[in-house]
Amino acid sequence: MTMYHVATTGHDTDPGTANRPFRTINRAAALAQAGDTITVHAGVYREWVTPRRGGRSDQRRITFAAAPGEHVVIKGSERVTDWQRESGDVWQTTVPNALFGDFNPFAREVAGDWLVRPTAARVHLGEVYLDGTSLYEVTDKASLADPPLATTVTDDWTGRPDPVRDPDATRRVWYAEVGAEATTIWANFGGLDPTDRLTEINVRRSVFYPQEHHLDYITVRGFELAQAACPWAPPTADQPGLIGPNWAKGWIIEDCDIHDAKCSAISLGKEASTGDGYAAERRDKPGYQYQLESVFAARQIGWDAEHIGGHIVRRNTIHDCGQNGVVGHLGCVFSTIEDNHIFNIAIKRQFYGHEIAGIKLHAAIDVVIRGNHLHDCSLGVWLDWQAQGTRVTRNILHSNNRDLFVEVSHGPYLVDHNILASPVALESFSEGGAFVNNLIAGSLWVKPVMDRATPYHRPHSTQVAGYAVIYGGDDRFTGNLFLGRPEPGYADTRVVSGYGTTVFDGHPASYAAYQALVDAGTGDLERFLTVRQPVYIHSNTYAAGAAPYEGERDATILEGEASVRVTVDTDGVWLDASLPPGFATATAPAVSGADLPRVRFADAEFEDPDGHPARLGTDLVGAPKTVGTAYPAGPLVSLTPGVTRTRLL
Repeated sequence: MTMYHVATTGHDTDPGTANRPFRTINRAAALAQAGDTITVHAGVYREWVTPRRGGRSDQRRITFAAAPGEHVVIKGSERVTDWQRESGDVWQTTVPNALFGDFNPFAREVAGDWLVRPTAARVHLGEVYLDGTSLYEVTDKASLADPPLATTVTDDWTGRPDPVRDPDATRRVWYAEVGAEATTIWANFGGLDPTDRLTEINVRRSVFYPQEHHLDYITVRGFELAQAACPWAPPTADQPGLIGPNWAKGWIIEDCDIHDAKCSAISLGKEASTGDGYAAERRDKPGYQYQLESVFAARQIGWDAEHIGGHIVRRNTIHDCGQNGVVGHLGCVFSTIEDNHIFNIAIKRQFYGHEIAGIKLHAAIDVVIRGNHLHDCSLGVWLDWQAQGTRVTRNILHSNNRDLFVEVSHGPYLVDHNILASPVALESFSEGGAFVNNLIAGSLWVKPVMDRATPYHRPHSTQVAGYAVIYGGDDRFTGNLFLGRPEPGYADTRVVSGYGTTVFDGHPASYAAYQALVDAGTGDLERFLTVRQPVYIHSNTYAAGAAPYEGERDATILEGEASVRVTVDTDGVWLDASLPPGFATATAPAVSGADLPRVRFADAEFEDPDGHPARLGTDLVGAPKTVGTAYPAGPLVSLTPGVTRTRLL
């Protein structure tokens, strides 16, 4: 094993020792072999790190690590110092196109499948940063002189108006024109002098991302990674991020501060050979069809546990990105995303499409999303297509426009011991889910999807077992605490099904009742089309106007005022709750995966990735639970009536 060192005082002609370090990380990456470690010392490195090799196993990794106790920054940007005042608050600079190589982000647009807005005037991948904060792009030079002040923005999905946290920042804007030899950038810095401050422009697509596939078992630890011009990342395209494995196995990305990706920060996603934005480019078939084709194309090139996925993304701070904190299609299988702090995702709202969330995954087969704190995102977690064997457990979601959206998946997927405290807590356009011991303090919206058939798989495998439309239902709810009132002053502008499990009224309450309805019909397919799937709902608690499913067993409805709020302060993250006296008897027995009925289409059980029944033996903060023992409804065994404050993080 070799230890290479990199420092801003080094030279790439040196041997890379502690006393004579390399100057660039890429020089060390070009030499590293399986088992080697690259230690990077304090400073700012402006390069796109492209490893040449991967490790050979979990024990023989190639590790890139910041030196202990040292602040190491890798940026996809370059500093610009020669700004000239053109008039008033408008400044101008010209940079040679050679600075960008063959990728000029100021000439490339945010574009691709499922991009909805903007339509005519495009947003570019380029960014201008003042003291580390990105400016807003305007569509013409004339708008620079007097940019409008924005005090609110509207969420594209819910129609919810949100206050802008820093309205003055919306007046710091830029515009660029790309010529044959140079790019000219104009900017209004809101009365600030860019020559007295740190002013940067992004020039590189990625910061740490291989250019070849199957470079496995790489660890990236302890860096600040920032300011990449990564493109729009729909599931039908290549999905490059600021950092990611690029179709490989066994990466660990940990203890990093990752921010200011134009689109996606961490990509665990697809690669181009299985489709690269063909719906938008060719316009001959829906994106849905190309996405379906990509699943089968991936199988043909070795999409399986032996070659792809199994990544770990943990203890990172991920923030201020335009599309996603973590994105992935196909390449995310068998991965764990845990203990990350994800916030300020897609809140500038300069572009919008149907692929935006703090965590946005397709085909999250046997993926564990655990212990994350997600807030101030357009959407917290979005599981889209093939959420099978997926587990969302012990996460804290609040202050998002929407918390959790599960779309066109057949399950089984498990959501347990989470706090969903945003105005829109849960949207399920899926079937085959289990929701156990969550605090759900916002609205629910459930919807069948009968015009898109999506795949399901053999358990714990990427092998496709079949595909079907989404009938809705086939869901399980037990031990949850529902609250019925949104945050003060907010009324959802959409038609929302409601608060609590009453959204499932009209579904049969057992499989036997469902089977009887099907048997009473005629035809092979036809008799299934008109019958709603069963739901398995019992032992939940409802407060503040939330209502139970009409066929629920052992529901508890609390009288009196009730409220909860997640509070973040300098001492930590807290749950402030006020619950009526009746909560003292609002209990439900702890369960395991063996207590949850199998899902119908996938014909699969609720299991951990190792094939054992799912273990639900700890609450949100790690307190132990015993199957069969009664505990308070919701994610915390310590929750009691009255006014309480519980530390979550």
